[in-house]
This record gives sequence, C-alpha cells and structure tokens, in this order.
Amino acid sequence: MSTLEVGKKLVELCNQHKNQEAMESLYAKDVVSVEAGGPPGQSPEIRGLDAVLAKSAQWAKDNEVHSGTCEGPWPHGDRFIVRFTYDVTHRPTNSRRKLDEAALFFVKDGKIVREEFFYSMG
Repeated sequence: MSTLEVGKKLVELCNQHKNQEAMESLYAKDVVSVEAGGPPGQSPEIRGLDAVLAKSAQWAKDNEVHSGTCEGPWPHGDRFIVRFTYDVTHRPTNSRRKLDEAALFFVKDGKIVREEFFYSMG
C-alpha cells in the first residue's frame, strides 16, 4: 500500500473504533512509538508491535471513551499526519476531559514503522 492508502485505512479503522485492528494490520513488527511525554520515570519511546499493543490496551483500560474522531490523513512523501479528538473519563481519577492530538506516521514498505504523538502537556 502507498503512504496515502495506509493513512486512509488507519483513519477508516480508527473512526470505526477498530484501533487494535488498525495496529495489527498496518504496523510493522518493529514499529517505534513516541509520546510527547512518557510516564514518570519511563522513556516516551517504546519499540515493537507487542509493546505498542500493550500501551494501547493500558490506555483503553484507564479511559472510558464517550466519543472520538480521527481526521486526515494529510500525506507528505513517506509520512502522513492524523488528528485525533476524544472525550474521555480517566477512570483512576474519575475526571472527564477532552483530548486533542496530532500524530505523525512514517511508512515503509506499506507498513507504519514509526508514530510520533503531539499534544498539549499543560
């Protein structure tokens, strides 16, 4: 798949709330994921599909999603950007909040090999 095709498929699956299916089908086994900020005492970067799936599962466990949308993709060569917006309740604190983030995805040989997330840390 081309970069644009990968991006369109990612957006389609995420808008169907099939994020795990998107990762399992579109991510390379050695994918690198980089958050804007890591958990206290941990690196913001993780490596490997299993680690990315575990991070996603933990996020889903910690957050009740009331609504969410995915916009894009906006391609540029071997990369594309997607915007994610969510209305969630963080279960450990029972606080409801709106999340708005952008992600930059890098594609090689039809698979996502790197994702970088950008969001407000304030």
